[in-house]
Amino acid sequence: MTAQTLISTEALRALQAAGQPLVLLDCGFDLADPSAGERAYIEGHLPGAQYANLDRDLAGAKTGRNGRHPLPVRADLAATAGRWGIAPGVQVVTYDGQGSPYAARAWWLLRWLGHAEVAVLDGGRAAWLAAGGSLEAGKADVRQRPPYPAQAAAMPTVDAATLQARLGEVALFDARAGERYRGEVEPLDPVAGHIPCATLRFFKDNLQPDGRYKPAEQLRAEWQALIAGRSEVVQQCGSGVTACHNLLAMAHAGLGDAALYPGSWSEWCSDPARPVARG
Repeated sequence: MTAQTLISTEALRALQAAGQPLVLLDCGFDLADPSAGERAYIEGHLPGAQYANLDRDLAGAKTGRNGRHPLPVRADLAATAGRWGIAPGVQVVTYDGQGSPYAARAWWLLRWLGHAEVAVLDGGRAAWLAAGGSLEAGKADVRQRPPYPAQAAAMPTVDAATLQARLGEVALFDARAGERYRGEVEPLDPVAGHIPCATLRFFKDNLQPDGRYKPAEQLRAEWQALIAGRSEVVQQCGSGVTACHNLLAMAHAGLGDAALYPGSWSEWCSDPARPVARG
């Protein structure tokens, strides 16, 4: 039995006890302090976990016009996955300590690469500790493998030109906090506001107060109300990271795989010819 959306701490412990091949990825990150996640990892992480750096491992090269966290080149991601010890059939569990947005980004990227056996630890690091789990310091040893076998992209994406041509037709959701969506503040990108026709769905609205995802039935009801019967759904955020949290919520709710706009607001607002909405 494999996990493909969320996995509980109890289920993770069961996999470990059974000796099943397992790769754990600590994806903790802080956009305001990009080295903080790796420092925290060295200080203490789930036993055996490796560190997945958002900028280095979970994003590609920036051009100034493709957003703050563009998708990595698929061959580079395949090589990274192999270095982590990931091969077809190996269960991967990702986690972070920030409400799971970075863990969800790793989940989405591995799904995009074609790896189905990947799940986010529900509740992340806090849930592990609350369940009595231990941490270990330093860097984990890993059995490296060859690059992940090449295959076609397994998760849908949409580019800026296609999205702009279809504004108002697709159900477009913005995962950023409300004040950024409305354009009241913008701490990361040069222009404040949002893509016209986008609906606000802050990624943390997928969570319960303890940091775990809401039950699948509740997520399904909430998302169906937002989608309102439209057949095409696109998720975006500031740079294509927290949007993956919404994509995971939909998948866990049984609503399938919606499309990601990878460049998101950071790419969209880099072209002054694209429309901007505020409020």
